[in-house]
Amino acid sequence: MSSNEQSDIERNKTVARRYFEEFVDGRRLDVLEEIVAVDAADETRVGPGGTGTRDDFRLHAQSVWDNVKDLKITVTDLVAEADRVIVFWRIQGIQAGTLFGVPASGRAFTGHSISTLTIRDGQVVRYTVLPDRLGIIQQLSDSRL
Repeated sequence: MSSNEQSDIERNKTVARRYFEEFVDGRRLDVLEEIVAVDAADETRVGPGGTGTRDDFRLHAQSVWDNVKDLKITVTDLVAEADRVIVFWRIQGIQAGTLFGVPASGRAFTGHSISTLTIRDGQVVRYTVLPDRLGIIQQLSDSRL
């Protein structure tokens, strides 16, 4: 791997970390404008292969911010190759609104997710996430599934 490719991978990992730590956890909308392309696709909102806008990312984060009190996002690992970064991360908080179909319970929960960010020219152009829905639902529900 050339030093250029290595520096691109490190830059992409920095962008991915900033996405979670500064934008999602830090609620900094100015970071969103810096590191997410105007026509980027958040597949949680537009579906696999769909087209979108930067606003989809804001709406996705706003939904988390509205439904999780005392939110804490922690990046636990990053793996990158070429233009993709795989981010392993943890979400912690108290359910304040509906999550994964479960009405607000006021319960604390911890979930682990794996996200894939495609990055070009220092900006996220595509985002997808695989959350531990079942684990979170079990923590929030009255009954264990």
